[in-house]
Amino acid sequence: MSDTVSEVETPQEPDTPVSPEEPKLSWFKRLRKGLSRTSNQLSEQITGIFTKRRLDEDTLQDLEDVLIQSDLGLETAIRITDTLASTRYGKDVSTEDVTSIMASEIEKVLSPVAIPLELDLSHKPHVILVVGVNGTGKTTTIGKLAAKLTDGGLNVMLAAGDTFRAAAIEQLHIWGERTNSPVVSSKLGADAAGLAFDAFEQAKAAGSDVLIIDTAGRLQNKAELMDELEKIVRVLGKHDPEAPHTVLQTLDATTGQNALNQVEIFRNVAGVNGLVMTKLDGTARGGILVSISAKHKLPVYFVGVGEGVDDLEPFEAHEFAQALANSGADEQ
Repeated sequence: MSDTVSEVETPQEPDTPVSPEEPKLSWFKRLRKGLSRTSNQLSEQITGIFTKRRLDEDTLQDLEDVLIQSDLGLETAIRITDTLASTRYGKDVSTEDVTSIMASEIEKVLSPVAIPLELDLSHKPHVILVVGVNGTGKTTTIGKLAAKLTDGGLNVMLAAGDTFRAAAIEQLHIWGERTNSPVVSSKLGADAAGLAFDAFEQAKAAGSDVLIIDTAGRLQNKAELMDELEKIVRVLGKHDPEAPHTVLQTLDATTGQNALNQVEIFRNVAGVNGLVMTKLDGTARGGILVSISAKHKLPVYFVGVGEGVDDLEPFEAHEFAQALANSGADEQ
């Protein structure tokens, strides 16, 4: 049995009503707004390159440099310039020509990783371990995901495994109350692996469908953090050899190239098998998701554009590519 999270409707945030005078933007418009820093910068630079210039080796090199500086990665930059050269070499090229090809090539990179999150509910509880550097939105993402799952009829339990930050524990309890999800927590500084072990037992006894576990993300003391994550994975395996069944990593879209290193680290230690990109809020450097997808080819399950419970949506390659390249009509 499986549940496809992308089909679950999201409840409105109870404490942030939308006034009739200010209708809420569509998801695509919020996404486009969130990626506006990167897309506007790309458009300006591309326009500067191709004003009164035909497509030649110099303009292709200039374009490649711009694409790489926008965190799209060398592989994707070459894909875009090669496609452009094959159809427009020696001809006048407009910004629209470039952004259209750019959107198409970015979509080709992202489409294979735009996969709905499916939970194998033959495992009860299905354990979702959420990892990532502190400040990347782990706890908020857990709350939003719990809202989606509970709204879809599943019983969810949360575990406050970031035992080093009182704020993370308190925040998870708030989300637990908001989503009617019980929260397993302990005192500040408690052993996170022991808490994960106990949470599994409690979720099993309660008949919970899903157990979502928060974790710490202190990369400044990487060895200790990695030891802790390895221990959490190990003790969960004592309950169920296949647990954790889903390991989600949150990535802050404003961090740029550092996000590539973070994926490498957490994938090696915790077996990350899916990504959530957060904070696409207008200061984002969204091109890094393209670079990560080209290199790691991990499923990208969700993107978040804000703090509200309805600001987390399943990742759609076409929408993201159009918004990032500033291509296509803003009609949605």
